[in-house]
Amino acid sequence: MNVKVFNKLTRIWSIPTVLGTKPVPSKGHSAVLLNNDRILILMRDSPLNDGTWFLEVSTPFVKEKNKILGTEVVAWSKGVRGDGPKPIVISGPSGVGKGTLISKLMKEFPSTFGFSVSHTTRAPREKEVDGVHYHFTERSKMEKEIKDGKFLESASVHGNLYGTSIEAVEAVTDAGKRCILDIDVQGARSVRASSLEAIFIFICPPSLEELEKRLRERGTETEEQVQKRLRNAKAELDQGKSPGLFDHILVNDDLETCYKNLKQTLGLDETADASHQPSMKNYQIPLCHSISKKDKKILIHGGSNELGAATPTSFLLDASSLKGGAPGRTRGPKIYAIDSLIDSLNWIEQL
Repeated sequence: MNVKVFNKLTRIWSIPTVLGTKPVPSKGHSAVLLNNDRILILMRDSPLNDGTWFLEVSTPFVKEKNKILGTEVVAWSKGVRGDGPKPIVISGPSGVGKGTLISKLMKEFPSTFGFSVSHTTRAPREKEVDGVHYHFTERSKMEKEIKDGKFLESASVHGNLYGTSIEAVEAVTDAGKRCILDIDVQGARSVRASSLEAIFIFICPPSLEELEKRLRERGTETEEQVQKRLRNAKAELDQGKSPGLFDHILVNDDLETCYKNLKQTLGLDETADASHQPSMKNYQIPLCHSISKKDKKILIHGGSNELGAATPTSFLLDASSLKGGAPGRTRGPKIYAIDSLIDSLNWIEQL
């Protein structure tokens, strides 16, 4: 699906820079302008879960990218019903025990949490698996994808690029799980500045001396790397105390005690292991339909589901509580099925 922009003053068509993941081509689409900053796109003859999209034309994200790139910009964002569980950002200096705490959460609550796999340009360590521990990639490729807006956050750490792709986070949330982001303080600051609503937790050591002891016991770094990580740790500990950056600060003096405090912070108990996946029927957007709109409520009025069937297929889409948006998903649209022709006509009269 291609996008062109028409300038009413110059009466010239231009091809903008298109960010985000484009929808799969369908048998046609309908379009409705919302808030003068985005267009609701409904793909004909497609499931609602896959056929509801937003083309952002003047949102804060698009305006920011417009300034950075110096060109006309639009951005695609897939519409997802429901708000989705809030991701969890866990930060702290290298060697503080973040990975161990996250592993314990994943083991005890396997259907509640999902781990976002970060990208990095550094070489894999022994026993590290691509796509499991990290997505190992080339620097030039990652730099291009960062420029294209495909990353929620990225930073240069210890001379290598690290980052969290938007798709990695959204895929976990789409599955109804709480996404865990294991990122450094620079990355946490970037996520805090984004549209992503998350819980921010900072893990700190009881002392720098104890942190140095743990780093040396790992036996994975040279003396130069240990000293570099210690210098970075001092800076991260200072930044971790910045007002408004982290919601909670936990001291990992004793692993089991810290893990218990982490579970309490997240509102977990011994039996909590429920997925957040909402139960919603995946209705089909009719191939032939008309659209009526009032404020942020859109009536999708369709013909029959099957050839010769008399019952129309209509839906009410409420877009008054949208959250998120490009470069990620647009969450929050509510969709209600309207079963009878009379109900459908009543809605049309109200609109």
